[in-house]
Amino acid sequence: MHGLYRYLRELSTGRIILWCYAIWYAVNVAAHFDPRPQIWLTSLGLSGIIGYALIISTRSSQGAKTKLDPWVTFRLFLMPFCVSSFSSLVKGAGYVLIFPPTLWENLVGLGSISAFLGSVWLIKKAKR
Repeated sequence: MHGLYRYLRELSTGRIILWCYAIWYAVNVAAHFDPRPQIWLTSLGLSGIIGYALIISTRSSQGAKTKLDPWVTFRLFLMPFCVSSFSSLVKGAGYVLIFPPTLWENLVGLGSISAFLGSVWLIKKAKR
């Protein structure tokens, strides 16, 4: 638990935002989950293609290779997977942009993000 506490205490603003995205994704995927392998395999395939393209795009045009942090590389593959699976799962579900059609679903997502942000805020405040 001490490691998690330290991790949350040291989170940068950018990482906090990424965690909020992940929470929103998880809440919405849970609400509209579809176990059909086709959705997940297609998302995995797109993740591989787009993730590799993102890796290529991070390289210098002079050919010098930059060593990416393993977590950065993981996220470059994870984000296309999440986008693809999210769009497949919510297709025809009445979403407006990224927002579900029901107040309840929006409140669950916003409540989950608020709980996370509140926890991080309290941990960071206790640091001082």
